[in-house]
Amino acid sequence: MRGRLIDPYKRMASKDHIISCDKEENSARLLNGKPSWKRSLQHVLVASISSFLCGYHLVVVNETLESISIDLGFRGNTMAEGLVVSTCLGGAFVGSLFSGWVADGVGRRRAFQICALPMIIGASMSATTKSLWGMLLGRLFVGTGIGLGPPVAALYVAEVSPTAVRGAFGSLTQIAQCFGVMGALFIGFPSKEFEGWWRICFWVSAIPAAVLAFLMEFCAESPHWLYKRGRSNEAEAEYEKLLGGIHVKPAMTELLRTGGDDDETDKVKISELLFGRHFKVMFIGSTLFALQQLSGINAVFYFSSTVFKTFGVPSGVANTCVGICNLLGSVLAMTLMDKLGRKALLLWSFLSMGVAMGIQVIAASSLASGSGAMYLSVGGMLMFVFTYAVGTGPVPCLLLSEIFPSRIRAKALAICLAVHWVFNFFVGLLFLRLLEQLGAQLLYTIFGAFCMVAVIFVKNYVVETKGRSLQEIEVALLSQEAE
Repeated sequence: MRGRLIDPYKRMASKDHIISCDKEENSARLLNGKPSWKRSLQHVLVASISSFLCGYHLVVVNETLESISIDLGFRGNTMAEGLVVSTCLGGAFVGSLFSGWVADGVGRRRAFQICALPMIIGASMSATTKSLWGMLLGRLFVGTGIGLGPPVAALYVAEVSPTAVRGAFGSLTQIAQCFGVMGALFIGFPSKEFEGWWRICFWVSAIPAAVLAFLMEFCAESPHWLYKRGRSNEAEAEYEKLLGGIHVKPAMTELLRTGGDDDETDKVKISELLFGRHFKVMFIGSTLFALQQLSGINAVFYFSSTVFKTFGVPSGVANTCVGICNLLGSVLAMTLMDKLGRKALLLWSFLSMGVAMGIQVIAASSLASGSGAMYLSVGGMLMFVFTYAVGTGPVPCLLLSEIFPSRIRAKALAICLAVHWVFNFFVGLLFLRLLEQLGAQLLYTIFGAFCMVAVIFVKNYVVETKGRSLQEIEVALLSQEAE
């Protein structure tokens, strides 16, 4: 049984060597304490620019969609408006699907630089287009970039962060995405007053993409990736940058336990992930992302201006409140992630989102009218966004980068995020049409029901990873698999 726990995922070493490494590791930990988070923070912050861009491009059409539709001649066509939103998501699906192979093939740093290129090209195309088709093509290019970014960022943060702050650092990417959302909303406010302002909104996004590509040249490469490529000396050098010299040996011991050969990583097949021994963790990851999207969160982000307008709430005020709630929730998540744990935050978050959707249903029913309906609708939506940002938003990417074994981590995360983008695409494409045909009351009831399903799913299937090294999580999951 013990052989089965070790063999699939780690490079073999002699018993004496493991014992020796264990003694060195324990000694270093006792004498020197935990690695400082300050060394790795700067690298995580640079990686978070990709999350900022993701948030920006997902929401840049929120305030500008009306102006774009007028200038490009498709005003009043809800399907065309949905395509402007969701074409970006279709591109994200393609980018996400290949992100694992890109990240494993060229490394995490180069993958960030590659994801910045289509963002620059696509933003330029959208900013200069004279037709709907040009806009859709530009959004498609941008989408491939934002599809590459989040899975690579999740991998990078998990692999360069000290264990004690991995949850907090994982939340930084969500905070960066919040700033991207808020930036897109704020810069889009003048679009209804100044003709052609929406083009500036797209031009601006090329700047952080170029900054990401430039600064990544000076960031550390993932030691996990270097080790898997057989470049142990370089992995040690990167750990010295990230953790400090006294923590290099314990960190390398962790890699000895979990890191597989490069050949093993390259031989990971889709069939092995979808139908083989990894099916259970793949099922957990894919279902978690599907439920995240079916909760209706991105319908709020994409179309909050349209929904609030029906209650007479100025879109600028409403979207500002949405952005602030998203940011405050993400900051709270950063402080709680390594204290309460991933599973607890997910449970509380999905449950609260379900309650918030219940408030939305009441607001859309005959039980509320006039100002009462407005307050309930706005309050419920803001509660929904806040509670999403505390758990359902930041946890899934971080959690999956922790529970996937080192050998399959990049490719497995890529496939799960591809599922995320598929559901995101259809929510963005169909929300306005469903709102017209089903009405707000029934649609919000469906979203709330999915939140409750998510609570049951998390309680039964999600494992806690707080305070555990990637190696400890991997061995624990292998033990469950072997039973």
